[in-house]
Amino acid sequence: MRTGLKKQQKVTEIFYNAKDPKAEIYTHDTKLKKRLLTYAAKFPELCRQTDDDEQGGLTFVIDKQRVSIRITEPYSEERK
Repeated sequence: MRTGLKKQQKVTEIFYNAKDPKAEIYTHDTKLKKRLLTYAAKFPELCRQTDDDEQGGLTFVIDKQRVSIRITEPYSEERK
């Protein structure tokens, strides 16, 4: 999809706070959009699409407990 946006403008943003049980995800990432759309269809009580900006970005509200951030260490020379 051509959007007229530069790659640096095609962001993914995750918003949540300590109080609210929901997180909001705004993304242009195609793989993440597909994963969220599939998840929302399968678990509508936990995730739903709330907006489409008509430039390739979608916004979802998802149960905050379903979101995780994984930070991995670089591979050692031995493992490479």
